[in-house]
Amino acid sequence: MGLLSQLATLPLAPVRGVAWVMERALEAAENEYYDPEPVERQLAELERALLAGDIDEETFDRREDELLDKLDEIRAHAQGTGT
Repeated sequence: MGLLSQLATLPLAPVRGVAWVMERALEAAENEYYDPEPVERQLAELERALLAGDIDEETFDRREDELLDKLDEIRAHAQGTGT
């Protein structure tokens, strides 16, 4: 980008800055949402709760299905993005 182009687009610098910040925020949110570690930790905690007798089998099965569905979504997203 030449000097003339930079001067001509200087008034747009704040807009580009805001757009960059929004892109980074979205990226961070997606990384957090698609992180499998919390889901895997919840599955382990769920199993401990079942073995300790804190929850019944029906509650375990329902919650386990929800968490496994979330884990499948995470893995599908990771395969789609090539990571």
